[in-house]
Order: sequence, then C-alpha cells, then structure tokens
Amino acid sequence: MKQENRETTAKQQPKTKMAKANLFQEIQIPNQKRFPNSPPFPSVLAPASTLLPSLSDFISAIESQKPRLESLLHETGAILFRGFPLSTASQFNQVVEAFGFPDYPYVGGGASRTRVVGRVFTANESPPDQKIPFHHEMAHSPEFPAKLFFFCEVEPASGGETPIVLSHVVYERMKEKHPEFVARLEEEGLLYSRVIGEEDDTSSAIGRGWKSTFSTNDKEVAEQRSALSLLLSSTPVPILICHPSNL
Repeated sequence: MKQENRETTAKQQPKTKMAKANLFQEIQIPNQKRFPNSPPFPSVLAPASTLLPSLSDFISAIESQKPRLESLLHETGAILFRGFPLSTASQFNQVVEAFGFPDYPYVGGGASRTRVVGRVFTANESPPDQKIPFHHEMAHSPEFPAKLFFFCEVEPASGGETPIVLSHVVYERMKEKHPEFVARLEEEGLLYSRVIGEEDDTSSAIGRGWKSTFSTNDKEVAEQRSALSLLLSSTPVPILICHPSNL
C-alpha cells in the first residue's frame, strides 16, 4: 500500500505542475487598445479552466510563472487579471507579495492615502468630483515605483474607473502634433516647483500636507526628507528617462 501511494503521488506531481503552468490564458475583452506593431493593451489573463481556482492556486501560479508574467508585462505594458478569486484587500496584498517585487515607501506623494493592510493603500481619498489626470506615479521623485498594482474591492454604481495609458504612445503623438514644444522640452528639461500646505486638504486630489507627506511635525526634518524624495532644485531635469526594466 505504501508503494502504491508513492507511485500515485509521483504520477500526480506532473499534473500539479501542469495545472500551475496552464492556469493563465490570454483572452480579449472590449475596449482593449490596438496600436501598430503592438499586442493588445492591456493584456488580459483569465483562468484557463472553467473551474474557479482557489486563492492558493492563483498565488502558486504567480510564483511559478513569474518569468512569463514579467515578460508579458514588459511586452504589453499592463496585465489585467480577470476572473480570479480576489475579494479583499488582504487577499490582494497576498497576491502582490507573491510577485516578490521590492516594496516602495510612499514618502513625498501628493495624494492623501491610508494604509489598508501590508503594502495596500487607498488610491486617493479626494471627493468623487475631483478628476485625476493621467500622470506618472511619483514622477517628481528621483526614485519612482517601477510597477503598480490596482484592485477594486467595492465597485461603484457608476464611474470610478482607473484609466491607464502607454507613455511612449503619448510621447509619439505629442511629437506629431507639437514637435517644436517637445523639442524644446527635450533640449531644456523642466523644473519642479511644489507648494505644500501644513495640513491635508481633503478637497484636493493632491492636497496632502507636508506633515503627512514626510511623516513629521518638524519642518527641518520635512525639508531634509524632501531633499531626498523630491526633484526640487534649480537645475532642470530631463523629461525622458529610461524605465528600470529597460536598463
């Protein structure tokens, strides 16, 4: 009986590996963007089986398929995971941790956010009528996050979308429509100037005060931390920098 059990286990192991390898399948959904000589944006991954995988299956597949997922992310720019068992911020944090990417401390950011659990923060706590334009996360910081994760725990009745865009496509279209302006930016660079109040302004999407921005009530400490976390200087900085994954 023991020998039979060992044989059964040995035969089942390849199936487990195969299940992990085949957990993800690429699908297409409405409103994916298609650009010349590029795959659909974003890429969309769904469970390959009609049976809903467990959270542990999802996490195990991420850990075992990380090279494939990173390659797909690099190729397309964004991945949307659709149809996986994820319903709480705690579960979302487990999934984020499964990727094993370095954590990024939120210091110097302008948006009012609250840590929910682990590496999960609220996205922005400004009123719903405040529109947030396209932007690069922490673009004003010398060290910016290389990757971002988004998760919707409670879907609103209307609105609330988080649109994303490919930066290089925006850049190329700007060069087509405003070549002189882009050329000037490339030649001269830009300067960041930021005025931060003492307390948070909850009516603004970028209303975080300097006390919460730099986690201190001491102005001298805040100035020291701002020098490390913000691109504030009298010297222009380049408008184009290479993403860490392309270095």
